[in-house]
Amino acid sequence: MLPSKLARVRFLPRTNLRTDYQHSVAISLLRGLAALQVAAAHVRAQFYPGLSTIADPSAGYQLLAFVTGFAHQAVVIFFLLSGWLVGGSLMNKLEQPHAMLAYCIDRISRLWIVLVPAFAVSLLIGLFVGELGSWRAGGPIPQAYAPLTFIGNMFGLQDLAVPRYGGNFALWSLTYETWYYAMFPLAVLMFARPGAFAKAASAVALAVIAWHLNAAILLYFTLWLMGAGFSRIHIHAGRPLQFGCGALFVLVAVWFRLNGSNNILTEESYLQDLLYGLLFLVLLCSLQTRVAPGDVLMLRLGRIGNFFAEFSFSLYVIHVPLIFLLRHVNQRQFGITQLDPASLSDFGVYLSLVVVIVLLAWLFHLPFEAQTYRLRRRLKGWLLPPLAAQNIA
Repeated sequence: MLPSKLARVRFLPRTNLRTDYQHSVAISLLRGLAALQVAAAHVRAQFYPGLSTIADPSAGYQLLAFVTGFAHQAVVIFFLLSGWLVGGSLMNKLEQPHAMLAYCIDRISRLWIVLVPAFAVSLLIGLFVGELGSWRAGGPIPQAYAPLTFIGNMFGLQDLAVPRYGGNFALWSLTYETWYYAMFPLAVLMFARPGAFAKAASAVALAVIAWHLNAAILLYFTLWLMGAGFSRIHIHAGRPLQFGCGALFVLVAVWFRLNGSNNILTEESYLQDLLYGLLFLVLLCSLQTRVAPGDVLMLRLGRIGNFFAEFSFSLYVIHVPLIFLLRHVNQRQFGITQLDPASLSDFGVYLSLVVVIVLLAWLFHLPFEAQTYRLRRRLKGWLLPPLAAQNIA
């Protein structure tokens, strides 16, 4: 793929998940930036009119719409990084005892420690803004807030069997992610475990799951798998080639932002995202070098990235209910139903809304997402034999 004089490709026996490498700094930064991008895009869409509906939009608003228009690409980045981190971590631990049970604990704790309180917050916000008015008056609870919808969203069944809980339209991507968490270990067991019965059982289970999923979810599973596969590749490249890969990746992202499919992930957007994802993964593989102790810029970027990455999942899950809340407050208290694209002061309101949402998401993560590793250790202490729990935590 790359000329040998420019780069050397080496396959790694283990996925490198150490945090003192350049690719880990990039991963942390991108996790945080992707969540910020999605939140900023949704705030703009909910408070400003659509760009296509404005006859003569100002240059400033066109720039804002462009900069906050990469939510589609951000979700693709989420999937690629999930494959790299989650898939790579599982492959590293396959030879450890009870690796699959530990993997299940890791995945369930990762999702549910955020989803359960986030859905509770959504319910409270729904009550506050009047979405459950008919239920409070003695009628049936709206389907978007029904207990069955709550349970379905906990297991990744939104858009497959139940609606998205609380009208949280960002939850569509968690359907993809949840089933990738389930499908990947089954795919691994088909090749990594001896015994015809185990391989056959894994294949049947994988086929049953695939049968009940739609084409887009299955197609984008290949991107998730690419993330896991590329985590075992190290491309030794010089700075010029790294900058060239980075520039090409940015140019392709901008091209697809302007000319491609930018809604939710569908069959129509798959090929563009496949190309975009390949370029991104090649770039990430070229960054698998240790951060120099005196590289102040990388060390600072690492600290910034770690800060935002720590609550990126909380921000992704909770930002839509917070938008509903802030929109209701603005309408009731200030009479603001829509921001003016030509007003500089309204742009200040928009920035304030984004900052408030990010701040509230950070506060939300402290008692929940920030306690993920503590919860995992306790669950593994209860459910795994002592030695296995110690080795696999």
